Amino acid sequence: MCAAMQTAPNLMPIPGHVDPVPVPREAPMQTDGRKSLVGLTREQIRAELEAAGMESKQAKLRAKQLWHWIYNRGATAFETMTDIAKAQHPWLAERFTVERPQVVEAQVSTDGTRKWLLRTAPDSSGAGHDFEMVFIPDADRGTLCVSSQVGCTLNCRFCHTGTMRLVRNLTPGEIVGQVMLARDSLGEWPSQPEGRMLTNIVMMGMGEPLYNFDAVRDALAIVMDGDGLALSKRRITLSTSGVVPMMERAGKEIGVNLAVSLHAVTKEVRDEIVPINRKYGIDELLQACADYPGANNARRITFEYVMLRDKNDSDEDARELVRLIRKYKLPAKVNLIPFNPWPGAVYECSTPERIRSFSSIVFEAGISAPIRTPRGRDIDAACGQLKTSAEKRSRAELDRLAEEKQAALG
Repeated sequence: MCAAMQTAPNLMPIPGHVDPVPVPREAPMQTDGRKSLVGLTREQIRAELEAAGMESKQAKLRAKQLWHWIYNRGATAFETMTDIAKAQHPWLAERFTVERPQVVEAQVSTDGTRKWLLRTAPDSSGAGHDFEMVFIPDADRGTLCVSSQVGCTLNCRFCHTGTMRLVRNLTPGEIVGQVMLARDSLGEWPSQPEGRMLTNIVMMGMGEPLYNFDAVRDALAIVMDGDGLALSKRRITLSTSGVVPMMERAGKEIGVNLAVSLHAVTKEVRDEIVPINRKYGIDELLQACADYPGANNARRITFEYVMLRDKNDSDEDARELVRLIRKYKLPAKVNLIPFNPWPGAVYECSTPERIRSFSSIVFEAGISAPIRTPRGRDIDAACGQLKTSAEKRSRAELDRLAEEKQAALG
């Protein structure tokens, strides 16, 4: 992997291989020359219709109708759009698509968790890129874990996804398309706020959302639009490994719940397992959490903490976690995550007794610290396990990539 820092206008530098196209971008074009309307705003749809030759007044009306059919009704073809003249269906179909990402494989765990291997539309080279999403059903909610990138650049040492090369950012349409595919599978069109299985979204799939900020922001705006997918921002959580310069902007421009992949309370350990800590340290990260717009006791910041045997799971670590949360006066809860093993991993999961002891110390300090029940392990859909089956590399290659990613982070 190239260690050079690559940049795009109005974006912070991102280490490693990145999509060099600045965002917001033009509507993605298929290899047959058609443009996708999925992921576009009403105004962007109108602009695309006008650019294709439609009269301005008609384009404004059609954009409103297309928005409704795409995001509220879940239409996958223009011929199903009954309030648009049949004579206009071929004109639209020749120039545009409303397709979702391709489903390569769908798996269902014994616990009901679903995982999809998805593929982007072919690019100029004729190839698509694979990524994954997961749906986790519970008695009182259904949570969709959404990816923001193909691969990841951060190389968190405990995370299987982190062993992948970052291929490129996902577009707003490819991010929104994941939610739409889940709605397709669950039969939840037209979009409505009551009685649906998909109630929550977590930006915790492949990639670091804040390294693809514009696309994530634009996609979630469509998801939260009352006339679109109509999911409340209170039911959306964005997870970051600690891209400090983008956190305040995320609070102001997106405004969803914040989760932080903390995983350690000392510089030495976090430098090892979450290498971005070498760039933005724990104190800098926690101050950014304290400054996060909208954080309060009703909207607490979630700290994700994977439990690694003899690495970050001692009683002393638990007490230091409490001290840090109190020091920065953070409205916080801690999700303790039993480590999900994968081939080649250098860590082991903490014992159940150790996890319970850690949780008790944090709870006794008045901070919620539930132990997450692993879900979808039998289909590699659990936390940290997202990694496409198409990615096969030797241990030596993975180690080489890890060294290069860390060098890029400085």
